[in-house]
Amino acid sequence: MRRSLVLTSDAAGHPFRASFPPYVLIPHEVEKRRPWRAALTIDARDMRDFLMAYCACFLAASTFFF
Repeated sequence: MRRSLVLTSDAAGHPFRASFPPYVLIPHEVEKRRPWRAALTIDARDMRDFLMAYCACFLAASTFFF
């Protein structure tokens, strides 16, 4: 078998994965997720963003219709 002069990882298995640099195949730690209840809290910034989007859509629609 003739091999090319490329640094490959024989442990990667598939030829495409073997072509990756070694640092790509190192497993990384998964970020800890927030509890789902913490993601559902609504604060003043969320309300401000919602109202800005609502007003912008209302003005665009009313400009188009009238």
